[in-house]
Amino acid sequence: MDDKVKILLCEDDENLGMLLREFLQAKGFSADLFPDGEKGYKAFLKGRYDLCVLDVMMPKKDGFTLAQEIHTVNAEVPIIFLTAKNLKDDVLEGFKLGADDYITKPFSMEELVFRIGAILRRVKGKKDKEITLYKLGKFVFDTQKQVLIADDKTQKLTTKESELLSLLCSHVNEILERNFALKSIWIDDNYFNARSMDVYITKLRKLLKDDPSIEIINIHGKGYKLIAPEPTDASEA
Repeated sequence: MDDKVKILLCEDDENLGMLLREFLQAKGFSADLFPDGEKGYKAFLKGRYDLCVLDVMMPKKDGFTLAQEIHTVNAEVPIIFLTAKNLKDDVLEGFKLGADDYITKPFSMEELVFRIGAILRRVKGKKDKEITLYKLGKFVFDTQKQVLIADDKTQKLTTKESELLSLLCSHVNEILERNFALKSIWIDDNYFNARSMDVYITKLRKLLKDDPSIEIINIHGKGYKLIAPEPTDASEA
């Protein structure tokens, strides 16, 4: 049985499309390439795809329309948009349609593979059992009660603080992508929500400062990384 991740790739630039398909195949993925949205949609209906990479500007059917139709069939399949545009409205439109990521051309193929890997890990994480208690360094983080407990001290978290810390814990020692965090918690990745998230990151750093083994660092142009001893599921202890 073929257990390779299967990717639907729609790109009307023939040279770029072939390069992307060959690169993805070299990285161990199964990738099917289609030059327009209509052929891509027909293929999606016939096959089982784990992830879609869609160019926005395509003949016959653009990437946004294709994404809507794909999500009508399967609302859970992750979608990454590729575009030569860099307009804020296009980015917002992509996320409103349920995109998991958005890459502006030109881009590094290694970056695309990195983003695909991050999305697939998130999808797997959603399918795994939800952890309600994390053992995080000297702290126990109760996601349901929204509290951090260390020694005899209990710190109450706001809902946003708790949601953000949960995301960081689920991506411990990995990059938590900024756009994903904004879309997951704030729904929209606009400037004001982005600044709000920065404020909550600062608050979390203060809450965790009593344990020097824990650190939240900024990854320029990417997002954040929670550096910590691997948090365990304290509910199983």
